Amino acid sequence: MVTPARAATGVGVGPEPSAALEAALETLTARLAGAQCDVACAFIGSAYSGAAAEIAGALAGVTRQASIGVTAQGVVADAAELEQPEALVVWGLAADGIEATATRYDSPDDGGVEWPPPPSTAHGLIMLADPFTFRPDAFLGWLAQARPDLPVVGGLASGGARPGGNRLLIDGAVHDGGAVGLALGGPLRLRTLVSQGCRPVGQPLVVTAAEHNLITGLAGAPPTEQLRALYQSADEHDRELLRSGLQLGVVIDEYAESHEPGGFLIRPLLGAQTETGALAVGGHVHVGQTVQFHVRDADSADADLRALLDGFATATAPAGGLLFTCNGRGTRLFGAPDHDAALVHAALGGVPLAGFFAAGELGPVAGRSAVHGFTASLLTVEAEGQG
Repeated sequence: MVTPARAATGVGVGPEPSAALEAALETLTARLAGAQCDVACAFIGSAYSGAAAEIAGALAGVTRQASIGVTAQGVVADAAELEQPEALVVWGLAADGIEATATRYDSPDDGGVEWPPPPSTAHGLIMLADPFTFRPDAFLGWLAQARPDLPVVGGLASGGARPGGNRLLIDGAVHDGGAVGLALGGPLRLRTLVSQGCRPVGQPLVVTAAEHNLITGLAGAPPTEQLRALYQSADEHDRELLRSGLQLGVVIDEYAESHEPGGFLIRPLLGAQTETGALAVGGHVHVGQTVQFHVRDADSADADLRALLDGFATATAPAGGLLFTCNGRGTRLFGAPDHDAALVHAALGGVPLAGFFAAGELGPVAGRSAVHGFTASLLTVEAEGQG
């Protein structure tokens, strides 16, 4: 007989970080109802950065195996999104036979870096990284060779606006750069979902000339000419979205018979070269790849998340979940609070949910873990055979 995994959240708010921490841990302990917390994750509002060492020590003191944490602009606590710096949420998991390993990942330097591989028994990796000192794309490229089957879910710290401003917690220690990871294994089932929140416009086009992240030819023409033609053929609603929310989708599986929504890795367009008609993309693009312009708005993001959750829900709720949502979403995108958290919390049956507003999200799309923007990335946990 499988003993169900049990998760719980505890939240604290207010001007005093010590009081917020005490309230969060007291609630977490009560909700675990006597079960010993094996692993814990803390998501900490930026106003509490100065108390990071106290929080890290307390977190390590209530866990049997491993703990990690990160500072952020705002946090997710069950169905609520606390878009404020004076808040923290702690998520804990108790599960028989769980195997949890927390690892510190140094920032790569000019000479490269040898990262420790995750345990061979791990089913997934939760990663929290500093966007100023760590390149998650380089790490994911390395991990795709070392452990191509291992999904990575997490986010980039958003609690600081400059190098040294973020805090990363791991097993009682605090760092201001690099990354921390929590590998989970044992009799657990991990499921992931990434909502990129975009809608394709126009037709797929093949990259015919490119260098690094610069597309200089698209279906044999300058990319800006293709974009101009798309704009002229669009209705007024899509023209507005092309002006304000234009993205580029790069096809993940070139061998697919058709390229449907969700089959693209969405990348931001960084700018255009007037004299050449080239487009700069937030990521490398290669000759022969298929791309398609996408637009993003509140309606598209809402519809995409709802559709993915409809296909994700199961008859039995998981023990708990972690949600990493972009700091460009929330009230800023939807005009009202709690959008992503409320939808996910309801779809999962009200299970303990925690996370934060990230400066970039990590999660697998079509089996490939990648860095995303403006997305909502979800990880759920349950005991094997529970769901």
